[in-house]
Amino acid sequence: MQTIPAATDVALNTTAWYLVHTKPRLEDLALNNLVQQGYECYLPQMRIERVRRRKAEITIEPMFPRYLFIRLDSGSQGKSWSPIRSTLGVSQLVHFGAQAAKVDDALVELLKQRQQAMPTETMFLKGDSVVITDGPFAGIEAIYQMSDAERRAVILLEILSKPVSMQIDAAQLRKTG
Repeated sequence: MQTIPAATDVALNTTAWYLVHTKPRLEDLALNNLVQQGYECYLPQMRIERVRRRKAEITIEPMFPRYLFIRLDSGSQGKSWSPIRSTLGVSQLVHFGAQAAKVDDALVELLKQRQQAMPTETMFLKGDSVVITDGPFAGIEAIYQMSDAERRAVILLEILSKPVSMQIDAAQLRKTG
C-alpha cells in the first residue's frame, strides 16, 4: 500500500535565483544594500591585473558588469520584492516580458566554483611581445618574461645583438599588435 505524504511533510522550494540590473559601477553598493535588507545575493567577481597610478595592481572587478544575482521566494510567505527597485545602486530586476528572469541554481553554483578556481588575469603572458612606452628605451620592442615580487616586469631586450634581461614598471609596457 502506498502512502501519500501529508501536506506538512512536503517542503515546497519556492526560492530561485533572479537577475538584478544595477546602475553603472554600483554593483558593490547594490549588493551591500540588498544584503542589509536581508536578501541573499551573489556578485561574481574576478581578479585582474591593471595599471593604476602608474603601478601594476590586482583589482577585483565584477565578472558581469552591472549584474548581480538575488535569491527570492516566489511563495506567499516570501519577503516582498518591492523594496528591490528602490534600493540604492539597483536599476531594476531583469524581466522577459512580464516575467522576472529566473536563473538556474546549477548555473549560479558553477559560477561560484569557477570564481574560486579562477586565476588572476594578468596584463602580459610570458613570451608576449611588448613595446616600452616611457623612459630612455621608449619605442623599443621587448619580450615579456615575468613579474617580480614588487610587481615590476622582467623583459628581454636585444641590445647589440645580445638578449639583455631588464626590470621595468609594467605601466611602461604595452602589448604589440
